[in-house]
Amino acid sequence: MELKKELGFMDVFSISAGAMISSGIFILPGLAFTKAGPLMILGYILGGLIAFAGILSVIELTTAMPKAGGDYFFIMRTLGPLIGTISGVLSWFAICLKTAFAIFGIAGVVGGIIFGGDLDHTTLVMISSVVTGIFLLLNIVGVEIASTFEVVLVIGLLILMGIFIAVGIFNIDLQYFNPFLQIYTFVDNKFVFASTGSPFSALGTGIVVSTAAFIFVSFGGLLKVASISEEVKNPTVNIPKGMISSILVITVVYAATLFVTVGVLPNDQLANSLTPIADAAEVLAGKPGYIVLTIASLLAFISTANAGIMAASRYPLALSRDRLFPQFVGGVSKKFKTPTVAIISTGVLMVVSLMLPLETLAKTASAVILTTYILTNLSVIIIRESNLSNYRPSFKAPFYPWIQIFTIFLFSYFITKLGVKAIESSIGLILISLVIYFTYGKKNSSKEYALLHLLIRITDSLKLGHSLESELRDIIHQRDDIELTDFDKIVKDAPIIDLEGNISLEDLIKIEADKFSTILDKDSSELEELFFQRENDITTAISGFTAIPHIVIDDIDTFHMAVFRCKEGIRFSDKYPEIKAVFLFVSSPKLNKLHLQTLASIANLIRDENFRQDWIEAKDEHYLRDLILLRKRKTKNKRV
Repeated sequence: MELKKELGFMDVFSISAGAMISSGIFILPGLAFTKAGPLMILGYILGGLIAFAGILSVIELTTAMPKAGGDYFFIMRTLGPLIGTISGVLSWFAICLKTAFAIFGIAGVVGGIIFGGDLDHTTLVMISSVVTGIFLLLNIVGVEIASTFEVVLVIGLLILMGIFIAVGIFNIDLQYFNPFLQIYTFVDNKFVFASTGSPFSALGTGIVVSTAAFIFVSFGGLLKVASISEEVKNPTVNIPKGMISSILVITVVYAATLFVTVGVLPNDQLANSLTPIADAAEVLAGKPGYIVLTIASLLAFISTANAGIMAASRYPLALSRDRLFPQFVGGVSKKFKTPTVAIISTGVLMVVSLMLPLETLAKTASAVILTTYILTNLSVIIIRESNLSNYRPSFKAPFYPWIQIFTIFLFSYFITKLGVKAIESSIGLILISLVIYFTYGKKNSSKEYALLHLLIRITDSLKLGHSLESELRDIIHQRDDIELTDFDKIVKDAPIIDLEGNISLEDLIKIEADKFSTILDKDSSELEELFFQRENDITTAISGFTAIPHIVIDDIDTFHMAVFRCKEGIRFSDKYPEIKAVFLFVSSPKLNKLHLQTLASIANLIRDENFRQDWIEAKDEHYLRDLILLRKRKTKNKRV
């Protein structure tokens, strides 16, 4: 069952932005300041620019394949079920863990209000479980309700951040920016200033890059939009607009917020703060300012948690659809049109993860997100080079393949900066993925993937079917809201024959009359006579390239069609000696509407200026069928 399309531009923007604004701005700046001082602002900007470069490939693949599971789905279709399983499980775990941290933050604030300070871990886990249950219910009832909630949260959050920036910009103390590069060391349970240097030196450049790697998890939420792309209205427009605008807006918000924070908060206080934005607000507006920004941070954690559950639950759904997970996991509620089992299992995983060491898992989540970016950029290279005819993204990443190669190497470098523990944890999750694949997925899933098509192109030693191209074709229909007509359904079942050598119309009609006689229980000579009579009355060749031989028989109530391509040409007459495309069909007076629809659809197909070239260059009968089914046509009005 397909998921319901209910998300528009503001939903995409809010899910993406809401997933980014959380610990990345409300907790990490203090830790980032100890590594770079005010120079960390450039680290955040660099992180945003690199995330923007990396997300271009995600947008391209998502507009070509807007399906639940996002990055898993297109990595699976590009690199195969083994790598796909690893990618899907890792992404599921990563977003679950990142979301669990946000829920833990909510529990801390709520628990502090109810029970006061010094909450024990067990109490926090219990509160987190209740909070998780509320979000699960919200997402089960409907993605539209959850996304509307997300839009309200993000708008409220951006308004509060805007007020903070507007008030703070007039209270900046520039002495706090001197020196611009500051390095702190941990002494007696606090960070103290240790050294400085030129921000324009090799040291300064290295610190900016390492800071960008450290805070890059702040931009990990961009992948969440890909995972819910199947539920986006008009995805060819709303996904690029929503994702690009969100990363640009959030990068500006990050930079402006950090500029104000550094400018109003003394350096030593900022270096030792785990709530730097709220502390800066307290300097600006006293206790009310602190409370308002604490509320803003709570909104940020709520938006991250809501978007996280919405996105993470689509990974087990997608894995189940591909038979890499048990099929019941992908069950969609008939009432709410949401993946109930996948949402509940995601919530259980989040609650369990709260009991695990948070710091190591946070770094593991970062490593997995970076790995996904690497696989995504690699997927763009492979799928483009595989020359799949039905790979038709509405957005193409610019500067191909250089931007993909650059981001692959850069994100690989970022992973090395996260430390051995993060890499070891990632390897552990990979091993779990391998166990799932070899014990369950391998025997149940047999999908074609783009890498095989690339190997065929390079070696010409493999033979594949057409299943991947057919799947991409059907995705295009779903993406573009194309309702298949009765003519399309006939084309899907009709024989399409690639004729070799020259042939006459008489020979063609005799061959097909024999076939139709069996289907229609009619004498073949009678059918031949009807076709020849129709052709003698007025030729069915509508151009020197295309002909539509057709007859109407009174005592039948069915419709049958056969399609032919002959590169050397079918001789219809002296005037039309080389017809390349023939649509031959038999109809009934009772099916006059279908008869007219067929003529109109063929006329629309051949009006395309590229039709003749595409028809001749199509690889085989499968690609000829795709050419007809993917013809240009009027679509439903796009919903924004």
